Amino acid sequence: MPMPVLFRLSAFVLGVACAAPLAAPLAAQEAAPAPWAAWGEMLFHDTELSQNGTQSCATCHDPALAFTDPRESQAGRAVSLGDDMTSLGDRNAPTLGYARFSPAFGQDGSGIYRGGQFHDGRAKDLTEQARGPLFNPIEMGLASAGLFARRLAENPDQARLARDLAGIADPEADPEATLAAATKAIAAFEATDEFAPFDSRYDRFLRGEIDLTDEEELGRILFFSQQFTNCNQCHQLRATPGEAGETFSNYQYHNIGVPVNIAARGLNGVASDFHDQGLLANPAITDPAQAGKFKVPTLRNVAVTGPYMHNGVFSDLRTVILFYNTYNTKRPERHINPETGKPFAPPEVAGTLSLKELEIGPALDDQRIDALVAFLKTLTDARYEPLLEP
Repeated sequence: MPMPVLFRLSAFVLGVACAAPLAAPLAAQEAAPAPWAAWGEMLFHDTELSQNGTQSCATCHDPALAFTDPRESQAGRAVSLGDDMTSLGDRNAPTLGYARFSPAFGQDGSGIYRGGQFHDGRAKDLTEQARGPLFNPIEMGLASAGLFARRLAENPDQARLARDLAGIADPEADPEATLAAATKAIAAFEATDEFAPFDSRYDRFLRGEIDLTDEEELGRILFFSQQFTNCNQCHQLRATPGEAGETFSNYQYHNIGVPVNIAARGLNGVASDFHDQGLLANPAITDPAQAGKFKVPTLRNVAVTGPYMHNGVFSDLRTVILFYNTYNTKRPERHINPETGKPFAPPEVAGTLSLKELEIGPALDDQRIDALVAFLKTLTDARYEPLLEP
């Protein structure tokens, strides 16, 4: 059943103000006034803004499934089906939940790349990201900005909002201005608390409203431990564990040795000898040392946003933790992928592994693996808790 959304056109008409976010988004993602967010919501759900009229932003980023793609295809849910109902992508559609907190793409003071949108940061911010799928031939597939503007102009409400909010009297006459205004509006919607409510069991625990179970508490201790797991070295944004507004990503890029999704590759037409170069595939990057690195994802809603990794190669969250554990154990049985019954496959790109971050701490036993899974489930927004498996 579709989930309710915060900003309806009626909210724009009535001039309802946008609620302030719990933690201020970074500069590139600042929230726009509520009327822009209301328009952005309309655009986000408008299937007519795709080539064949079958797909909207919400198709691959469904609000009912934590802004991921719920559709099954021949490749399962690992990669998404395009607007032509034939094309399959090669990467898993990332959640748009909490995406506003990723800083604009660039290097920090230490020269480390961080931020941006998409798995390789090729869009610097949400506005730029909103433009990409519209014209990707294996996604929404629009042929041109002119076609986008024409489709928008055919909707009287959309045309009126372009005029009233962006001052565009005739959307078809200035396609680039129309496109820029529309992507700004989509980004404004994605910067609302609809996408980042911070109301999970973990947040309620931090506010003293509930207690965690013993298993969840063990998982929390393990997660933030620098002795046992070091998970938070990459999956912590705030300076101190337990701070409000934690997004569980430092938005850096790492190669953790993810194997090829052979099943998806066998269906989507990508050459068998192709290697996804990750950050190096970003047109702004030429450094070979960045090959195979992908942006650290948020762990918010991770228990309900599988399949996992940039290519959807793992279906189960426990498998992901078992995969990480292979870097800290020599026991042969601990190198078996439970989803295939065979050893975990080798990395797609092997030469740039983040071994310093991966090889730390003792091997985890089943009790601790289960505890980490239990803790990660506490990061699920309240409205998605019914989706959790018992």
